[in-house]
Amino acid sequence: MKPLVPPGVYAPQDDTDLLVGALYDEPLPSDADVLDVGTGSGALAIEAARRGTRVTAVDVSWRAVCTARFNTWLARSPVRIRHGNLFAPVRGEFFDLILANPPYVPAPETGRAPQGAARAWDAGRDGRLVLDRICQEAPPLLRPGGVLLVVHSAFSCPDRTLSHLRGEGLKASVTRRRTVPFGPVLRSREGWLRQRGLLAGPEPREELVVVRAELPV
Repeated sequence: MKPLVPPGVYAPQDDTDLLVGALYDEPLPSDADVLDVGTGSGALAIEAARRGTRVTAVDVSWRAVCTARFNTWLARSPVRIRHGNLFAPVRGEFFDLILANPPYVPAPETGRAPQGAARAWDAGRDGRLVLDRICQEAPPLLRPGGVLLVVHSAFSCPDRTLSHLRGEGLKASVTRRRTVPFGPVLRSREGWLRQRGLLAGPEPREELVVVRAELPV
């Protein structure tokens, strides 16, 4: 089933598919607790629920929350969906797996936070407006042996993600990669990316990565 995605809600794309593949690599028991942070349409939460796990999904956008609730209802997936900023709605809870497909696209500075639909992709000049928070705030919510899976662009510095997570005591590595053509947002920023030295080749393509970080038992 393809999820319903109204305007203003992030539609599943290559990054979603890459993270779904990483999700199915994890040997999750059926009683595992999974958190999908920044759920958007609810597509990842639905895939996690198909594993028989207990799934909680969170999004800061009310439109995304309503969309995820409708899509999980259509899929008959028993997902608990909460409105809130990143991990705020689940403070004090612990998870065996945390999934994150956050905003990660570098954006020229405007002096204000991303607005409207752009909140789903724009992430500041270095693309790490949300990524750095995830690296800091996700590890305390993992049970021993728990795993964080986060997908983002090579433009937003995977090495920095690895360094942050290792600094929090997790074993972290890049486990999946995929190179894709530019979508509309990056095409509109091609000149700016080249000016910053982030894009050198003649072909406007983006590498996506999945970082897997595990809290030792």
